[in-house]
Amino acid sequence: MSPQEVFRAEGITKVYRMGEVAVHALRGVDLVLYAGELVVLLGPSGSGKSTLLNILGGLDTPTSGRVIVQGRDLTRAGEAELTAFRRHFVGFVFQFYNLIPSLTARENVAIVTEIARDPMRPEEALELVGLGARLDHFPSQLSGGEQQRVAIARAVAKRPQVLLCDEPTGALDSKTGVTVLEVLERINAELGTTTALITHNADIAAMAHRVVDFKDGLIDSVRTNDQRRRAAELSW
Repeated sequence: MSPQEVFRAEGITKVYRMGEVAVHALRGVDLVLYAGELVVLLGPSGSGKSTLLNILGGLDTPTSGRVIVQGRDLTRAGEAELTAFRRHFVGFVFQFYNLIPSLTARENVAIVTEIARDPMRPEEALELVGLGARLDHFPSQLSGGEQQRVAIARAVAKRPQVLLCDEPTGALDSKTGVTVLEVLERINAELGTTTALITHNADIAAMAHRVVDFKDGLIDSVRTNDQRRRAAELSW
């Protein structure tokens, strides 16, 4: 039985105009993401990784090409359909946590659960990321790693089919970063959430099912890890 496709990107290009200069962020990218896999998108800054992730997540539109999501052409979707797609289908985790300082961890997660179709309880989501004892702490009372885990709880509380993570360990030291990766690994394994993780850190690639190498707006190679390493075994 062949794996189920979640995303299919076909011929994706993205050109940004900066005055009279055309910047080619993506130059014709084809990529398929399969249900339940953990994929690492690897490459230096400016290689097109974040641009592709934003297009897959409905945060940006390609200059040309198509994104097919479970048979639907996302690039033809109207704004209402895109909003529903972002709200229910995908969860986002960024390098910076984007928590609301005046709200507790529980309240930051509840912002999402109050508008989701079939959410977890905020307490359940925070328990999943190992913060069941910090529900009523404000972001200023949490470490950077704990704040990132609240952001992950917020993303997964709506039970998205896909989790898109852009440099989720970029602002963290190695030890704290590994803790965050362990959380993402657990969510992928236990919930079956398809997870795409952007990094420029080659060491993190060892935990992926597949590694997609980016270079100059193109996919340079796609490789499968026959023997994955656990996040707990990583360091950098």
